[in-house]
This record gives sequence, C-alpha cells and structure tokens, in this order.
Amino acid sequence: MSTAIVVGAGIGGVTAAVALQRRGWQVTVLERAPELGEVGAGISVWPSAVAVLEELGVKGVEKAAALSKPAGMRKPTGRWVVEAADLGVELPVMIHRAQLHDLITDQFGPGITVRTGYTVTKLTQDETGVTINDDLRAELVVAADGIRSVIRRALYPEYEGPKYSGYTAYRGIADVPIDDGGGETWGRGQRLGFARLIDGRIYWYATANQPAGQGGDHATVCKGFGDWHDPIPAILAGTPPEAVLQNDIYDLAVPLVPFVQGRVVLLGDAAHAMTPNLGRGACSAIEDAGALARHLAEPGSLGTALAAYDRDRRPATTKLVKRSRGVGRAGQVENRVVIAIRDGLFAFGGKLVSLRRRK
Repeated sequence: MSTAIVVGAGIGGVTAAVALQRRGWQVTVLERAPELGEVGAGISVWPSAVAVLEELGVKGVEKAAALSKPAGMRKPTGRWVVEAADLGVELPVMIHRAQLHDLITDQFGPGITVRTGYTVTKLTQDETGVTINDDLRAELVVAADGIRSVIRRALYPEYEGPKYSGYTAYRGIADVPIDDGGGETWGRGQRLGFARLIDGRIYWYATANQPAGQGGDHATVCKGFGDWHDPIPAILAGTPPEAVLQNDIYDLAVPLVPFVQGRVVLLGDAAHAMTPNLGRGACSAIEDAGALARHLAEPGSLGTALAAYDRDRRPATTKLVKRSRGVGRAGQVENRVVIAIRDGLFAFGGKLVSLRRRK
C-alpha cells in the first residue's frame, strides 16, 4: 500500500487525506496544534469545490436556499451599484469553517492516522521516499501547512514568500433575524460584506487600510462601519465582541514556486495563498486535493502524476492570486474620483451583462 504524510490539518490538509485514502493510500496527518479543528468564521464553497467534496463522500455541503432579497454591491448609503442577479453569477454555499472541517474529517477511516502536537522541523528525501524529523517516512509528503509553510521555506529558501496587502480584515458571526440578500458594500478604503450561513446565522467580514500589526477589535469595526446602511449596524451589534477576529491580509508573491519538488507536494495556502477577495482560497485547496488524487490514480509513475498536478494547478491558482489581488486594490481605493469611476464601471458592466443575458 502506498504511504503519504500530510503536514497540516486545515481544510486543504484534511481534504487531501480523505482524497488519498479513497485512492487506497495509507495516510498520516501531522498537526502542530494539540487537537484537530478549525477556527475562524464563515467560508464560501463554490460549485467546483462542492463537486470535489461530493466525490469524496462529504455530506452536508448543499446548495443554499434561494435568497428572498437582492444581493450584490452597494455604497455605504445603501444605494445599489450592481446586483448579483444582473451579473448572472452563481452564489456559493456559505458555511462555518469549523462545520466544514467536521464534515470532511467525518470521512476519516482506518486509512488515516492523526498525530497532533507534532511540529515538523526537518525534511529530507531520496529516490524512494521522504523522511520527516528522522522518525517518520512515507513515499509522498503533502505540505498543507499554510501561508508561512515550513516545508515551502525548506524547499525554496530564496523565495520571497508572503506579502502584506496593505489592509486588515475583521470577521464575525451574528445570530440576528434579518431579511437581506447580503453582498458587499464598498466605501473609501473600506469594505464590508455579509451572507447567511447554512445554519441561518449571518457571517460578516470587513476590511480597512492600515499598517501591518496595528490591530483592532469589535469597537474598531463599529466605529468604522456602524453608520453604514441597514442591516449592518444590527449585524455588528448582534456579534459578540470577544468573537470578532482580526487578521492582516497577506498573499504569496508571484511567480509562485513549483508545487512539486521530488516527492514533496505543496497544497493550499502553502502553494498559493491569496487574498480573500474572491472567496476562493479554501476552495482552491479543496480542488488541489481532488486534482492530486485524480492524477495519482492515472497510469504512470509517481513523478509523472506529480508533474501533471503542478501543470494543472499552478497556472490556475496563479491567475486567482493575481485576480484576487486586483479586486482588493480596487476595493481599497481611497481617492474619491477614482471611487466614482470604479463604481460607475461596475454599474455599467452590470447593466451590459444583464442586457446580454436577456438577449
């Protein structure tokens, strides 16, 4: 039986473990934290990632109910810039990160062994396998250890790595009874978006331009966004202050490094960490896992399969990193003239797409 070690038990790592298990691999999952689990708030799961999860037998990530109210992009006053319906976009399923993580790990079977509280400090490889910390060995190592990946740094010590975007993000979940389709509201160097989770609660996120390391909390968000259109004040008021998360936003420098070196594979944020502006980060990690397992099941050598994985995933995720970065730059603009031009272009684009769809 083929053996693999997955380093990191976030969304991408556990999905990779399940995908490899279903292909007949014996998998050891290494997690630095003392126990498995996910922190954070909501996460968007787009149809392509839902399809991968369904193939892996993951249940519970179904299509969200139809929205009773419009969703799209607004100004802080509440005036619509463009509605999602005009663009004909398919909305993702919104789910709590911890809930999604649990749904995936529910598929862990006898083919998966988990070791928590384990820190990877050393990696060596040869023609027959990879050794971790001189005590674990497997034919393949999947590095799913995040944007500050220890394994990526070991493989590519000269790579620039994470770059600060210039803005920070706040996230929270409110249990409030509102009837609103959600979407995003763009202001001057600030954005706030919200959506209904599968369980009915409201997930929200906000961004603000500021130096790295400055920090912020629930009071900071209320001060910056509390006078924006309804139902934003109610959502913020309905969020427990201690549950608000704040993280400076980084992504990886492009060009991205190769996702494969020998028998070691980079996956998820370790390979292509992107800003959250497209809501595709975790979805891309899920898709990585599906692609890796698919290529490993094809005829040919391990090297051939891993090379195919790199050809498949690196160009696709490079485009997403660049697109997400571009959306973030547009969304965080502070110049009023540029904002007016930006919003006008979005509104015009929405009308144009809507006309084409009607034809």
